Amino acid sequence: MLDAVVVGAGPNGLTAAVELARRGFSVALFEAKDTVGGGARTEELTLPGFHHDPCSAAHPLAVNSPAFRALPLERYGLRWLHPELPMAHPFPDGTAAVLSRSVGETAASFGPRDAGAYRRLVEPFLPKWDTLARDFMSLPMTALPRDPVTLARFGLLGLPPSTWLTRRFRDERARTLFAGLVAHVMAPLGGFATGAVGLVFALAAHARGWPVARGGSQAISDALAAYLKDLGGSVHTDYEVKRLDDLPPARAYVFDTSPTALARIAGFGDHYANYRYGPGVFKIDYALDGPVPWTAPEARTAGTVQIGADSDEIGAALRAASREGRAPDAPFLITVQPGVADPTRAPAGKHVFWAYGHVPNGWTGDLTDAMERQLERYAPGFRDRVLARATAGPPELAARNANYVGGDIASGAVSGLQLLLRPKLSLSPYTTPHPAVFICSSATPPGPGVHGMSGHNAAKAVWRRLRRT
Repeated sequence: MLDAVVVGAGPNGLTAAVELARRGFSVALFEAKDTVGGGARTEELTLPGFHHDPCSAAHPLAVNSPAFRALPLERYGLRWLHPELPMAHPFPDGTAAVLSRSVGETAASFGPRDAGAYRRLVEPFLPKWDTLARDFMSLPMTALPRDPVTLARFGLLGLPPSTWLTRRFRDERARTLFAGLVAHVMAPLGGFATGAVGLVFALAAHARGWPVARGGSQAISDALAAYLKDLGGSVHTDYEVKRLDDLPPARAYVFDTSPTALARIAGFGDHYANYRYGPGVFKIDYALDGPVPWTAPEARTAGTVQIGADSDEIGAALRAASREGRAPDAPFLITVQPGVADPTRAPAGKHVFWAYGHVPNGWTGDLTDAMERQLERYAPGFRDRVLARATAGPPELAARNANYVGGDIASGAVSGLQLLLRPKLSLSPYTTPHPAVFICSSATPPGPGVHGMSGHNAAKAVWRRLRRT
């Protein structure tokens, strides 16, 4: 009998399997697709030689993850490549605010009236970032805080809505960039704890940047899988699990799946019936005949580029997708251009480019034209660079990754109490009604992103039970 079986080979499932194997438990991992990866994959979606990331592409949370930083992933081929700027936010007048590794450069891009306010916001936390990140990403009760005072100070700033936090800024440039940071998790700007979301992304950039993985996000998943095999674990792909009886006998079963899928497989009925899924996204992967022709020079050297004219436009786009049940007229876009740091992603002189906008959950329309109108506002002539495009709306994204219910790449709404307390209101979010069954997906704390911490935290709950029994 195995000690543990893990279902789902996304970053969290892989991390949970590795953490258990590192502690001497026998582990087998089962994945429905023909390769491991989940939200960290790389595929030729458009033309031969163009290597696209179907989901996550830039990795501020991965490079700062306490779980990943404790693993020898570089030994298995993972290389982080850093663009000159982690992120830029261009404006219609051809200028841009930036999120730089340097706090000073970032503050200066906001203008003199907000430079000091930004410094006062982030600089107190940077010297203690590693401890803060571990404490924040280990909540709820998987570990006692190492620095409860700093965590409490962070909570006082971050638990209120982001719109409260940005009142300290006098000009729109800082408000707009910060609103874009919050929108990465598709949370309404006025929601609970959205200030913490923006702060985490900003601090992550200042601490270690927003890099891409050399060759694509698949390198993260492949490194985890290779390490797992070296530890004695086994990986089985093309293996769809429809019920618990499909799996070999084990002392524990760990699911990197949506709560909906887990309830169906394990027979939990309506145990997760109150779990909410959030807005979907419409994503386009481009093969380009050259770099994106941004008007703002800063955007040409940034790995990630946010597109939204101001905080009101960003807020309206989020409300349309999450509350009004319609696609926004002017979608807020998150875009990534890996080629500014990694020329191996496309043939010489060519580029891959990645963009998505928010739409209602399960939306079946086509956002291509609205997204490209937005891109043309900030990069005139963009359409002339397009060699090929691969589009994926909510139905296609859900078919590609079953955890993206209705196209929700966060695997559950990141709003209200569900931002922190997911998938249920519980101090033990990784356990389930069955004492031998656990959940470790992005539907558990600390939530969405390629960081492996949900898997790491769930593995703690599993090995504690295994040792007791």
